[in-house]
Amino acid sequence: MLEDLVRAIRKRQAILFAGAGVSMTVGLPSWSTLIEHVSRELELDTSSFKNGDLNYLTLAEYYRIKQGSIGPLRSWMDRNWTIPEDKLRASKVHDLICKLDFPIIYTTNFDRNLETAFDLHGKDYVKIVNAKDIARVREGVPQIVKYHGDFDDDDSIVIAETDYLDRLSFESPLDIKFRSDALGKTILFIGYSMTDLNIRFLMHRLWKTWSGSGYERDRPQSYVFMLRSNPVEQAVLEQWGLRVLTEKSCPPDKALELFLTKLCTSVGRQEEDA
Repeated sequence: MLEDLVRAIRKRQAILFAGAGVSMTVGLPSWSTLIEHVSRELELDTSSFKNGDLNYLTLAEYYRIKQGSIGPLRSWMDRNWTIPEDKLRASKVHDLICKLDFPIIYTTNFDRNLETAFDLHGKDYVKIVNAKDIARVREGVPQIVKYHGDFDDDDSIVIAETDYLDRLSFESPLDIKFRSDALGKTILFIGYSMTDLNIRFLMHRLWKTWSGSGYERDRPQSYVFMLRSNPVEQAVLEQWGLRVLTEKSCPPDKALELFLTKLCTSVGRQEEDA
């Protein structure tokens, strides 16, 4: 296991950034399910669209135009993306995230699965959705930062195309907080498809901040865990200072659990040796 990453976690100098792949390990519906639901609700015939011509961002934007609000869609997602507690209690991935004890977890997931997992494991945390919540941060208490919003606050949800484009300014309170949190810490991205433009832009901006500082050599190493090896993605991400990690010879549906298990074991072993 990578000593720098393990050491940063043990010293609480690492941030976890968790994407949809984390919740999908316990049965969260895919984005294609969202597209199917919106198409049915709006009575939209998608058969004429070629593959790649319709994505959930544009469709959610269309939904907001037609319905006047994203609220009904948010309510449907809340009902269908809430995982039963017994399933979360049995989730090895969520158990390992709790055990690794990151001081800050950023997530682009709207669901409450991370918060519920913390509750089930008896771990205190502060949920941060907006600028007001930042003032609630307590020393030594993990933060769960809902980077793309939370089901409890319609206005916070980043799901439609305009929402994403607005966030590309990288100047919202949570963006400013992320820049501050991430500048001197190791970041571990898990559960992401690297096709997420918003996340790619975030990675790129972080790299630009360091490269323009004159102290790029002092930047802590950050990591992206990917389910499958992809030499093209690896070359681009490593150009931005992100080391790509994979679990070779492991089925994709088990890869994240195996990786986190090894990571947790290594952190525990390093603590014993200290």
